[in-house]
Amino acid sequence: MSAILERASETGRVDVAELAAALGVSGATIRRDLQSLSASHLLQRTHGGAVVADTGQELSVRVKATRNQAEKRRIGTAAAELVEDGAVVGLTGGTTAAEVGRALADRRGITVVTNAIDIAAELVHRPQITLVVIGGVAQPSNELVGPAAEMMLDNYHLDIAFIGVDGLSAQAGCTTYREMEAQTDRNFLERARRSVVIADRSKIGRVTFARIVPLARVDDIITDKDADPERLREFSESGVRVHVV
Repeated sequence: MSAILERASETGRVDVAELAAALGVSGATIRRDLQSLSASHLLQRTHGGAVVADTGQELSVRVKATRNQAEKRRIGTAAAELVEDGAVVGLTGGTTAAEVGRALADRRGITVVTNAIDIAAELVHRPQITLVVIGGVAQPSNELVGPAAEMMLDNYHLDIAFIGVDGLSAQAGCTTYREMEAQTDRNFLERARRSVVIADRSKIGRVTFARIVPLARVDDIITDKDADPERLREFSESGVRVHVV
């Protein structure tokens, strides 16, 4: 079913006959898988296929996790290399941020401050890492956000903060789908000495609903080598350090 989700995340819709031919299975098998994905609210069944649930809104985390996985792992590794020994690291949610968490999992002597439930669940069993979980209102992105999260963040100083975004452009800056998430992400950056945006190529040049911060508030961007070079040039000309991996 992951192959179906990956195709759906790329195009927004899938067709039973096309999937059957591409994956070398029967149409009946595809229809059963689509029915299962529909029951999980990941896809919405249509005549002859399916579309991504809530088209035009934020993709389900499980759908997004199938996209550009190798690139996200490289971004996560590069992000972890920016973390100095003994650092206090802020980490918001998202599939790319989760790769940063995994890349940091074997580090010793660092403190991770996160509002992401899934990242916290992975790091809580790593005794060499001090884990601080920011509370708040739970979101479908696995993040805890809102006034409670922001009040808690005000008590901490971060050496470096990594935020995932849904859109990143020189003109609109960092954007996401939900206003509450945007505010909490902004607080992470405001508490950090160094602000880093982690975004695979699918986010570059996009603008979504809620602004997090303008590009001038960002110190570094880490993205993959297939990102639009013209967009990356705009980022560099704006004074942001761009890391391409």
